[in-house]
Amino acid sequence: MRKTSSLIAVGIVACLGMSAVAGYGQGMSLSRDIVVAVGESQESVFILGGSAVVDGTIKKSVVALGGTVTITGSVGDSVVGIGAEIILKPTAKVTKDVVAIGGKLVREAGSSVGNDTVYFDLGRLVPGFMRGSGGKGFFSMALVPLILIIKLITFFMWLLMTFLIAGVFPKQVVAASAQIRKSFWPIVGTGFLGLIIFTGLILVSALLVLILIGIPILLFVTVAALVLRVFGQVAVYHFFGQSLARAFGKQNPSPLGASLLGLVLVSFVGFIPVIGLLFSFVVSLMAFGTALFTKFGTTANWFARKQASAQPPQE
Repeated sequence: MRKTSSLIAVGIVACLGMSAVAGYGQGMSLSRDIVVAVGESQESVFILGGSAVVDGTIKKSVVALGGTVTITGSVGDSVVGIGAEIILKPTAKVTKDVVAIGGKLVREAGSSVGNDTVYFDLGRLVPGFMRGSGGKGFFSMALVPLILIIKLITFFMWLLMTFLIAGVFPKQVVAASAQIRKSFWPIVGTGFLGLIIFTGLILVSALLVLILIGIPILLFVTVAALVLRVFGQVAVYHFFGQSLARAFGKQNPSPLGASLLGLVLVSFVGFIPVIGLLFSFVVSLMAFGTALFTKFGTTANWFARKQASAQPPQE
C-alpha cells in the first residue's frame, strides 16, 4: 500500500533526522529556539533538544530529536519527531505525514494533516518488569547511564572505523552498498547463514582451546568475523546514508559522507529500547551478508582457478 510505504519511508527519515544538519543551515538548532514568525518562510527545520515555533511557512520538513515543536503555520512536507513533543494548533497545516516516535503528540481540533498521523508510544513497548511500578523499573536503575556510556563509546569506535574503511576503500564500499539495494534478501539470508557458521566455529574452537590447536583456530575465526563485520557494517552505513541523502535531494553524496550519515542513523535507532535491539540485529545480518555476498565489494569469485597467463613457448 502506498500509505504503508510512505510511513516506512518517513520512519526511516525520522531516525535519520541528523541528515538535516548537512543542508538546513539556519534551520538547525542544538538546544536553542527556532521561531518562524507569521509571514516568514524557511526551507526546513531541524532541532536537537531545542524548541521550534512555526507560525509561518516551512517549505520542506520539520525534524526534531527531543525538544518541542509547536506549529500554527504550514509545513510543505512532513513533521517527524523522536522523543519530542509535537503540538499541532488548530491553524496548523502539514502537507504530508506527522510521525512521532516516543515523546508526545498533541493534535488540536482543526489542524490539517495531508496524509497519515502516526504515534508510537515506546513506553508501552517496554515489558512491565522493565518499567516496574511507579516508574521504578529496569530502565530507571543506575544501569542506564552505564549503557549510555557504552553506546557512546561504541559510536566513536564505529566512527573511527567508518573514516578508515570508507576513506581507504571507497569504491568497494560503494559497490557493496549498491548490491544491498539490488539483492537485499539474498544478502540477509547470507548474513544469517554466515552468522550461524561463525558462531558454530567459535564454539568449536573454544572447546578445542583445551588442546593447543584450538587457540590459533579461535584467533583466526574471531579476526575473520571482525573483519567481515567491520567492512559490511560500513557498507550498510553507506546504504542508509545514501538513501537518506537522496530523499533530501542530494543524489551523489561522497562515499565517506554517506557512510557517516548512515552511522548517525543506525546509532540513533540503536538508542531506542526494544526497537533498537531488533534493528541492530538486522544490521548485523546485513553486515555479514554484505561482506560475504559481495566478497568485500569486489564481486570476485574466490574459488575460480587462476588461468596461467604465460603462453607455451613456440618452436
